[in-house]
This record gives sequence, structure tokens and C-alpha cells, in this order.
Amino acid sequence: MTTETFTAPASAQSIERAAKALAENGFTVEILDDAAAARARVADLIPDGASVFTGASETLRLSGIDEDINAGGRYDALRPRGLTMDRETQLAEIWRMMSTPDVILASVHAVTETGSLVIASASGSQLPAMAGAAARAIWIVGAQKIVPDLPTALRRVEDHCLPLENDRAMTTYGKPSALNRLLILNAEPTPNRGTVLLLREAIGF
Repeated sequence: MTTETFTAPASAQSIERAAKALAENGFTVEILDDAAAARARVADLIPDGASVFTGASETLRLSGIDEDINAGGRYDALRPRGLTMDRETQLAEIWRMMSTPDVILASVHAVTETGSLVIASASGSQLPAMAGAAARAIWIVGAQKIVPDLPTALRRVEDHCLPLENDRAMTTYGKPSALNRLLILNAEPTPNRGTVLLLREAIGF
């Protein structure tokens, strides 16, 4: 599978296979047409006043969901709060806050037709919440991120996502990214905790 293939939306059959496998693995799955539908659905899923941590995500940014959460005033938005805190003296508090929100809202780098989610990170700041520390997790996933199996998912992360994230990190932070940490979620053992919104359109990396 080439890098170019990693940008093409998956077929309807592939989306259905991924949704079925994810559901069998304990995730709540909804198939939506596009980012606008996901944006509206997120507003329905998260109650007013909930503490919400948004993982760094082009999908959230491009869809407008990031702005809804972090600038809309409806939620206890943890990302902007963390930016006001001193990383020298309050780092442990920042990590605790980001790890145990009511809701972690993010995307993934790949989802397999066998029902696994794959998330890569340079710092690991969003991984504890996704792995199980947050009360709820919601992932918005573009159709181009669906791949047949785990080896292909890992190749997508390294060959496709990392170069794009590296460019974004250089522009945003002035330093390169790195594939330092990798989280693979093969199942969700807690009923109704993890929701995957699979889109029929491509969005994000």
C-alpha cells in the first residue's frame, strides 16, 4: 500500500467491516457522512459543563470541533487551561488534569478492519486519557484512515502520518515531531465508554 493510497477514502464495504469489528470489540460506533455531521453529533454527546480534553488533531481543527470545545464556553475546556499553567512548577498537575477528564476527544492515525485503533504521539500527553483514564473517549475518524490490518496501520503511521505531523510541528513549535509512543486499542472493556464516529469522507492526516 502506497502513501498515496493512505489519502483515499475507504470503500463503503471497508467502512462497514471496520464498524462491525469495532462494535464486536466493545466500542460504540456510528457511521456519519461528513465532518459537519460529526460536529453536530459531538455537541449531542457531550453534556454542558463536562471537562473535555482535546487531543492535538487536524481532524478536530478542520472540522471546527476544536474551536467549539475550547472557545465555545459550553464546556470546562482543559487544553486552554493547561496553556495558562506553568510547566516548570505545575507539570504534574497539568498531566493529571489531561489524563482524567470527563471526556477525551480526539482522532486516531489508523483504524483497522479487524477493529483496532492506532494512535501515535511524540509526548504521550493524550494517551493516558485514551487508554482508559478518561471517563469517556470519543474519536472522529476520516475514511482514509481505515486500513485492512495492524501491519498496514503501523505503516500508515510511519510512512504517511509522521512526515505530515513533522511538517506541522516544525511550523507550529519550531521543532520536529517523533514517533516516541504508540497506543494500540484492540478492545474497549468498559461498556459505553469509547465512541468511534467513522466518517464517509476523508479529513485530517
